Amino acid sequence: MRCHWRHRCACRRGDYYVCPKKLSIEDLVESMSLPIACSLTNSELQERRRGVLNAVLSAVVEVKELEDGYAYSFLPRSERLTELAQLIDLERQCCPFLRFRLTIEPANGPIWLEMTGPEGTKEFLATTFT
Repeated sequence: MRCHWRHRCACRRGDYYVCPKKLSIEDLVESMSLPIACSLTNSELQERRRGVLNAVLSAVVEVKELEDGYAYSFLPRSERLTELAQLIDLERQCCPFLRFRLTIEPANGPIWLEMTGPEGTKEFLATTFT
């Protein structure tokens, strides 16, 4: 029997069952097709910019363009890591389409924040996070 994901398993077409054999979490997120938009109002976005967003953006050391977003480099400071965690927590709530990857390089190397997502994310980031 073939499931609605076109795999051979016990699920039936129309079930809400997701075949765990073939569908990764990345596939599941991509299939949700979230809109590329922030749910904050203009005034809420301006408040965010005055707070944590400005602090983080002013500390960016390097920006790398990625296929589906950007990577931002920061000096390896504890307070920066705290600010980045706060930014990720805030942004994931108002921009649910964003994917975050925080990398802390060994030997006191830089901290990297990658922000990526589906098509249109790079353009959104270019206008929002500059």
